[in-house]
Amino acid sequence: MPAGSDVLLSDGTTVHIRPIRPQDADSIVAMHARFSERTRYLRYFSPYPRIPERDLIRFVNVDHHDREALVIQVGDRLIAVGRYDRLGPEAEEAEVAFVVEDVYQGKGIGSILLEHLAAAAREAGLVRFVAEVLPVNGPMLRVFADAGYQVQRQYADGVVHLTFPIAPTEESLAVQWRREQVTEARSIGRLLAPRGVAVYGVRRDGNGIGAALLRHLSDFSGPVYPIHRAASTLAGRTTYQKLVEAPGGADLAVVAVPADAVASTVEDAAAAGVAGLVVVSSGFAEAGPAGTAAQDDLRRACRAAGMRLVGPNCLGIANTDPQVRLNATLAGELPARGRVGFFSQSGALGTALLAEARRRGLGLSSFVSAGNRADVSGNDLLQYWQSDPATDVVLLYLETFGNPRKFARLARRLGREKPIVAVASQFRPPGLAALPAGPDPVGVAALFAQSGVIRVDTVAEMFDVGVLLAHQPLPAGMRVGIVTNSSALGVLAAGACGSAGLAVVDGYPADVGPQATPEEFASALSGAVADERVDALIVVCAPPLPPEESSTMDGGFEAAVAGAARHGDKPVVATFLAGTLPPGVPSYDSVEEAVRALGRVARYAHWRRTPAGRVPELSGVDSDAARTAGTAEELLAAYGVPVLASRLVTGADAAVAAAGELGYPVVVKVADPALRHRVDLGAVRLDLAGPADVRRACAELDRLFTAGTALVVQAQVAPGTSWVVEAVEDPAFGPIVGFGPGGVIGELVGDRAWRAAPLTRRDAAALVREPKAAPLLSGHRGAEPAEVDAVIDLLLRVGRLADEQTRVRYLSLNPVLVRRDGVSVLHASVQYGHSGPRPDSGPRRLSS
Repeated sequence: MPAGSDVLLSDGTTVHIRPIRPQDADSIVAMHARFSERTRYLRYFSPYPRIPERDLIRFVNVDHHDREALVIQVGDRLIAVGRYDRLGPEAEEAEVAFVVEDVYQGKGIGSILLEHLAAAAREAGLVRFVAEVLPVNGPMLRVFADAGYQVQRQYADGVVHLTFPIAPTEESLAVQWRREQVTEARSIGRLLAPRGVAVYGVRRDGNGIGAALLRHLSDFSGPVYPIHRAASTLAGRTTYQKLVEAPGGADLAVVAVPADAVASTVEDAAAAGVAGLVVVSSGFAEAGPAGTAAQDDLRRACRAAGMRLVGPNCLGIANTDPQVRLNATLAGELPARGRVGFFSQSGALGTALLAEARRRGLGLSSFVSAGNRADVSGNDLLQYWQSDPATDVVLLYLETFGNPRKFARLARRLGREKPIVAVASQFRPPGLAALPAGPDPVGVAALFAQSGVIRVDTVAEMFDVGVLLAHQPLPAGMRVGIVTNSSALGVLAAGACGSAGLAVVDGYPADVGPQATPEEFASALSGAVADERVDALIVVCAPPLPPEESSTMDGGFEAAVAGAARHGDKPVVATFLAGTLPPGVPSYDSVEEAVRALGRVARYAHWRRTPAGRVPELSGVDSDAARTAGTAEELLAAYGVPVLASRLVTGADAAVAAAGELGYPVVVKVADPALRHRVDLGAVRLDLAGPADVRRACAELDRLFTAGTALVVQAQVAPGTSWVVEAVEDPAFGPIVGFGPGGVIGELVGDRAWRAAPLTRRDAAALVREPKAAPLLSGHRGAEPAEVDAVIDLLLRVGRLADEQTRVRYLSLNPVLVRRDGVSVLHASVQYGHSGPRPDSGPRRLSS
């Protein structure tokens, strides 16, 4: 039986969807009794006051193939049911219908049921749904019409007959993701702008975490309710034994009780209709297996009550909106109001991060520390910030990825409007180390860049970039001007620009000299700002030599730099050793830090200006055949990628027979994977034109290597440059595709580019251009240019394969010969693993 999952309704509350069970009979009857007469009539086309025993048995007993039924439950109460019934033993159509309890109608349950039923039906081999709806049932007609499918409508006998294919389309996925964004954003919005806040775990003596949280909530715009079993007041506030006793509503509960007491607070908060919990308490997954089990129970209890969970073991959440003033964190002081959204997975590091933001003058719109991330994650915050008008820049401190494919999808969408800066752990999961290949740090950075994420290595670099994005416009290009009063610092800045991907415009650095006046410095800055060749400005100012020292003290140089930064339309970064620049001017302790931050922002701006591209349609693809393929050759053939035929043989007679089948000329090589392509070690024999050549080659290989060693015989193709194409199921990013030069040197230097699958044509073209050896494809040193379009087509096909075939853990095409007239895949190998749905595929569901 398929497993259930938690989903979000349009109002941001959680419910559980699962297959129906025979033991649900009593609950189905109870739900039916709660339906209004109108709801029963619209569903059953008759009053249908009660469910006959025969119908009830049929309703709750399904085979989960030809007949499926899914129920939605809140706690132990069923509130909706949807089903499909195949129209005949071999039919590809099924009739679909659902009904929702009256008080839960209008919350998006119908669209959720349709998504999950369609996914189950596709797994069962169905291709179309049909439905019959009364014309007066407008909400149900809209469910089908707005789902993104191509719906055909006919009216007959007083009923609207609907027919539509259930294969996912671009439109249906867009609808699904749009609804997902709205529901997830709304669920977070209720936490960051609550009507009221309840606090659990405040001690009478005013000490401890709970008391600190209560103090930090003193400026909150709404009511705050301390919950305590015995005390009547705490910190001057009236307490309540139970939250339901409080006079006003509370959307948020902040929990600081010991881990073993958290469950009781969940019950109390749920009874009062709280939207979500922030659990700062520790002692959960970070404490070992028992804590992990307790954390799983906590998540299930919260979701069963319709609540979101932040934490446990987190720092808390904050919203600096003057209309909210929420500080539900352990940090006594927050950064000033600003337009930067900040997510930190680490609770322990969160206080230091907030303190550094204050020191840097980086104002925040909202802050969330997810701690153990049992429920609310960085993906939820990306959804919230997407539609938050108070947020322009997003900073992320990530230790792990819960759903990397979803992160990449959300980041690509959000990054087109708002820049994302992420500190991501350098740690690579053990599952990746077990595979033959995976991205190095450069490849990891490229994978982030593909999603429009500015990846940095340290917290300091995150703030370097964040301050620039928060206070300066994006550069229009990669060209920079440098203005300085120190020739040495100017040369240092120019040298740093190359590695940052920036181009210094001719005539720069503009060195005004160490004795320049503030007016002279300001004039040089104005000239650079006005220079149409300059996209961004780097300012390097050392303390001027006497007698101009007095000018430093009166702020002349500071005013000149501030004027250039605040009044121009080009970003300005500064290394200002002559004093302190005012807030709003990105200032860095070293030239290298300033240039590095500007380079990262410039690359992001270039990505944002570049059209996103689309995953193209490919001919000759049979995804169904690929699912049953055994060998790498069969798998690739299903995606239109032929592998050059070969034969595995032992002995000269078998080699000659194989050569006769394949046709001369042939190649004979040692079958051992470590030697198969090692021409330099004598393991390959080329240009064998007949049986005698083959026998001689076999004898030579027997002498060089073990007698009777396994050999591979293969038809010979025209020579070309050797390349490798790989697909890896990366635990951090999902399926990724790599491309780089083949041979020993290629393996040694690790010259491999990586992109997440599926690939757009732009992604595939970038893969071809990115390796350092890429000039070999374009006629390096007089060589004949290769057919790059054929390489791009090959990468697109491998990318689609990696995206669709979830059981493929690793695929290698090595070598791939690239020539003027196309490509030849000489050898391929595959490793299969567990086949199951990826986290970001299928209908909407919350992670577990």
